[in-house]
Amino acid sequence: MSGCCHGCAPKATEVSPRFRKALWIALVINAGMFVTEIVAGVASGSSSLQADALDFFGDAANYGVSLFVLGMSLRRRALASLVKGATMAAFGIWVLASTLYHLAAGTVPEAAVMGAIGVAALVANVVVAALLYAYRDGDSNMRSVWICSRNDAIGNLAVLGAASGVFATAAGWPDLLVATGMAALALSGAAQIIRHARAELSGDAVGVGGEAAAGHHH
Repeated sequence: MSGCCHGCAPKATEVSPRFRKALWIALVINAGMFVTEIVAGVASGSSSLQADALDFFGDAANYGVSLFVLGMSLRRRALASLVKGATMAAFGIWVLASTLYHLAAGTVPEAAVMGAIGVAALVANVVVAALLYAYRDGDSNMRSVWICSRNDAIGNLAVLGAASGVFATAAGWPDLLVATGMAALALSGAAQIIRHARAELSGDAVGVGGEAAAGHHH
């Protein structure tokens, strides 16, 4: 799913005008779907929709960080990633808490809403993947963004599978099962982002300290 992309935003210095435009469109689509799935997930009682919204949030943040920190220092980019990771972790914990609540309450989500939003999410990811398809053979950062968008469709298919399971069993456990797995992946991705950002901040601090020491020595 999205674990491949949350920590690999395209390098600012390598974003061409056309690629920047594609990233802006991808950002808008992913941010829109994040809001849509959060609202629909809460309204329908579907934890898996809320969990899939995390995926869209991660992607939107990924593209946003790529676009908004153009030309900034490594430290500022790392700080932005740290905030992104912390926010993702907070959403992941919220989804898990919501899942536990629905488990205790015996909630049966609305399968029709899950299916409709799941299809819309799948279409959104296909559009983004098609938009970024031209950059699939670019540098590693460009490839990572396209692969990320392509693999996100797995999460959408998981939601559709959960919707089918809810419809077939008239029970909420398929939704809760998928939501737990997706939220766990989101938390894992958030932990990786935070760990990587902290390493970059530590390295940047060491680099600054080294330069200062060298200057003092001279």
